[in-house]
Amino acid sequence: MPLRFAFALASTVTLFGPPMLRAQDTEKLTLRQAVTLALQNSREIALARMQYTVALNAAGVNLADFRPNLYTGSGAAYTSGFPSTVGGQAPALFSLSYTQSVFNLPLRGQLKAAEDRAASQKIELDHTRDAVIVRTATTYLELAKVRHSLELLRGEGASAEKIAGVTRERAEAGQELPIEITRSQLTLARIRERIIHLEGRDAILTQQLQNLTGMPEQHSVEVETQETSFAVDEQESDLIAAALKTSPFVTEAEKERDARYHLLKGAKGEFWPTVSAVGLYQVLGKFNNYSEFFNHFQRNNVTVGVDVHIPIFSSKTFADVKLAKSQLSEAELALGNRRQEVRADVLQKARDVRELDAAHEVARLDLQLAQESLQILQTKLDEGRATLRDIEQARLDENDKWVAFLDAEFSRQQGQLSLLQATGQLAKVFQ
Repeated sequence: MPLRFAFALASTVTLFGPPMLRAQDTEKLTLRQAVTLALQNSREIALARMQYTVALNAAGVNLADFRPNLYTGSGAAYTSGFPSTVGGQAPALFSLSYTQSVFNLPLRGQLKAAEDRAASQKIELDHTRDAVIVRTATTYLELAKVRHSLELLRGEGASAEKIAGVTRERAEAGQELPIEITRSQLTLARIRERIIHLEGRDAILTQQLQNLTGMPEQHSVEVETQETSFAVDEQESDLIAAALKTSPFVTEAEKERDARYHLLKGAKGEFWPTVSAVGLYQVLGKFNNYSEFFNHFQRNNVTVGVDVHIPIFSSKTFADVKLAKSQLSEAELALGNRRQEVRADVLQKARDVRELDAAHEVARLDLQLAQESLQILQTKLDEGRATLRDIEQARLDENDKWVAFLDAEFSRQQGQLSLLQATGQLAKVFQ
């Protein structure tokens, strides 16, 4: 009875235990779900978002000069002679000062430049987001390809073992040379080597996908192995126009050019007066000997007005303008170079995609030919005009063509994703 009970318990664990573990430990992901999780959990995106916030706050520091600023304070100092502080004001028990820049072209130029650079940082955030999408999609698609290839190679290994067995039997019967045994064993060893390589790649890609999506490491990942295409049906001229409009490299160069332009305007603004609204309230004390220098003492003093600075001659202003002009020229040249690089890059990527499409079609037809050849051999086997070894060899060829087709498909997907990223259309695909 105890033995039967133990057997029944073991049977129960065998039948019901593994499915429950698989339900807990296996996570099935679609490509879109993987990308969504990666965007939610990416540390790179979080860092880029924080850098954008820092850039906005830096622009806010420059804006603060054009907003009201109140300061208060008190202190103590010894004076001998006319009552005055180091700054030239009358010593006071309590003071409250107000300043606000009203017209200041140099500060205005710095503010505009900071806003342009903050906008450039927002573009960098979008670029980082696209990079995460491409990396996640590429990892997912390669993992799907590797697992499909593993299935094929394991079947190929079974066929290779059958061929090795048949070859050994024929060699023992004197119908094959001994070298054929070595050749069949070499084929089987190469298949096993490829399987070991792909299993290692499977483990690496699985971990990378878990890191990208934020999935726990103890969970296994199940991916879809169906064919996915990211074809772009546009002319090269349209692709180049889209890239020039949306490329983060071009847009960042444009924002830097705009920032340099505003800095030049600010440098030229140093020739103009600056106007600030000012105010001062002071509470004075008699112990500062005001009565010895003034006929009338008033404890509460208020000053409200504007502070105007008019430049007459400043060598630094001319130097600042000269520097700003050279920096603007540098930024314009850099922008032109960026546009030229983007045109060449998109044109090359578009041509690469066409070549990859052609290679994909060749691999598809090669696979189709191998499948049709296998069907013909199967018919011949049924008629007694082919051997089992011929069938297994044909299956080996078909599996090889399948793996080559999967490689061509993955290369094409990589090229399409790269082109979508370069033309700013990547986000539309994974909306």
